[in-house]
Amino acid sequence: MTLDDRVVLITGAKRIGHVVAQELARLGAHVAVSYRASAREADETVAAVRARGRKAMAVRADVGVPAECAALVETVATGLGRLDVLVNMASIYEPVPFDDMTADDWQRNLDINVRSVFLCAKAAVPHMRAAGQGRIINFADWLARSGRPAYPGFVAYYTAKAAVIALTEALALELAADQILVNAIAPGPIVPPAELTSAEREEVAALTPLGRWGGEHEVAKAVHMLIASDFITGETIRVDGGRHVR
Repeated sequence: MTLDDRVVLITGAKRIGHVVAQELARLGAHVAVSYRASAREADETVAAVRARGRKAMAVRADVGVPAECAALVETVATGLGRLDVLVNMASIYEPVPFDDMTADDWQRNLDINVRSVFLCAKAAVPHMRAAGQGRIINFADWLARSGRPAYPGFVAYYTAKAAVIALTEALALELAADQILVNAIAPGPIVPPAELTSAEREEVAALTPLGRWGGEHEVAKAVHMLIASDFITGETIRVDGGRHVR
């Protein structure tokens, strides 16, 4: 699929999502982004896309709420005229020790990290069928892809991201006859979290075979590759600098 005049919806407008939106706009796409609390970042993303001569919009939505997922997709399809690509990037990554974890902590992780993927896909598929094809790109995690729950405190997160991988494979089978290709990206050390010290950042880089953090553009390249391919579906691709082979 080429991106000229296609419409892409990205759930999540911060950090990596901002760069992915700009890259897809550079390649010809019109881009919509969703946000829950990051209105300023979403507006900056819209401005960056429009600066490249493409149409853009930002829609406030809590993707953990079913009705808001459906409304988000309909608003984008109506506002930009169609929907060709869905990038399910919205996620939460919050450590909670198992002994302190509540049922609400568990449910919040599942709602945002995996149920939203299903709900947004469910709403997007009719628009893709109308167009004769589509792409759905989900976001997992390199640890879940590698079967390595390496860090304590992420029981709900790890479980949700493993479910994203399973959902990606199941949807790929369900939607193949419609020429809707469904894949996932499993990022590794892409952008250091703000709370990491310099020593911790260096430690992560040293544990990565390529010896560095990847940067947002490596994810944007992977997203574009999965959109451009007409024969890859049901895959979860690690973008982790080789962390999984150590």
